[in-house]
Amino acid sequence: MDMLLTGAGVIALLLGVLALGSWVFSGLVIVAMLSLWGLGDFDAQRIGLILSKILFRAANSWELSAIPLFILMGELIFRSDISERLFRGLTPLTRHLPGGILHTNVLGCTLFAAVSGSSAATTATVGKITTQELANRHYDRNLSIGSLAGAGSLGLLIPPSIVMIVYGVQAEVSISKLFMAGVLPGLLIAVLYIGYVAMRSLIDPSVAPRDDGDATGIGRALLNLAPVLGLIVIVLGAIYSGIATPSEAAAVGCAATLVLLLWERQLTLSLFIDALRGALISSVMVCSLLIAAALLSTAMGYLHLPRDLASWIADQAFSPVALLLAMALFYVVLGLFLDGISITVMSLPITLPIIVQAGYDPLWFGVFLVIMVELGQITPPVGFNLFVLQGLTGESIGRVALAAAPFFVLMCIAALLICLWPSIALWLPTVLSGRA
Repeated sequence: MDMLLTGAGVIALLLGVLALGSWVFSGLVIVAMLSLWGLGDFDAQRIGLILSKILFRAANSWELSAIPLFILMGELIFRSDISERLFRGLTPLTRHLPGGILHTNVLGCTLFAAVSGSSAATTATVGKITTQELANRHYDRNLSIGSLAGAGSLGLLIPPSIVMIVYGVQAEVSISKLFMAGVLPGLLIAVLYIGYVAMRSLIDPSVAPRDDGDATGIGRALLNLAPVLGLIVIVLGAIYSGIATPSEAAAVGCAATLVLLLWERQLTLSLFIDALRGALISSVMVCSLLIAAALLSTAMGYLHLPRDLASWIADQAFSPVALLLAMALFYVVLGLFLDGISITVMSLPITLPIIVQAGYDPLWFGVFLVIMVELGQITPPVGFNLFVLQGLTGESIGRVALAAAPFFVLMCIAALLICLWPSIALWLPTVLSGRA
């Protein structure tokens, strides 16, 4: 009962601080300090000593260096014409399929996710080209917006993923293996989206009018795709081959992007400064949340909350299905109000010990958690992808959310499949890294 009262007290503190409009990272620090003082009976000097040590240790994590580098890489690509060339390359490859160039939303986001690591950046970059093009060619508006909202969230799952780096740092799981684990689930979701778009267009051909206007050859199309494909091979090839760590691969990816933009005469001083400014703002936000989460996680450890909660869950003898269902509902509810990184850093100190106690692989749970976070990206009122698309299309947030609903269901189906067959996530890390 003491554990339940302590947990309820921490949650009440957290909700109260966030309800006051506090920044998330400062709210986490305040809750950590108040929890140690009010629930753990720690004095101010001891709290300061504990938090100062954790602050230094968390801020000096080598794995964190990958975050600003991958963000900078995405910012550079976002400000170049690579996204336009991506669309031009995919159009002749998809126009004869059922659904036509609607598939450029899904395929474009899948490819761009492999060089950006961000859901919002993926949605904005691909959407700024495809939304207008699809509207001009009279494709169904709802299917166009919905497929982009769903596929844009793949930026969180397909490596390199910022949320996976955040999870790996917090859960002390190999980031390289997490990246490997995200590949097949990401492709599975993309295939489900492509299948749904094709099925809708076969049932009702008017949603995807036949378009024979683009006669670009396959060779030219592949040439337009070459920059993105080349960056994917460089970054993920370096990681999966074992040549580079994720942080080193991020640096290589940034260098390759700069060389590519310089070669194509797109690298200007203003573009570079804008990319640095955008990367700085995003990186400070992410790293501040991670450091604050480390403080909260430490405070929970001193209060023995994760250990006691895990023991309590074990004593209740919940079935694996009931536990996962409870976790899924928990994360979907959090996704209604918080962004993905905030969800991860706030919940993991409590949920990870429960999952480990129940016997689940933390590597597999990382993939499951990211899919749950992806669901939050397309659910109102705080679905980031919905806001991005509202700005791109000018449609109401309600219509955007309604258009994304079928893709929300498809993502839930993907999560169910991964729960039924965990090898979908674990097979690639086992094969590539020899993990027993």
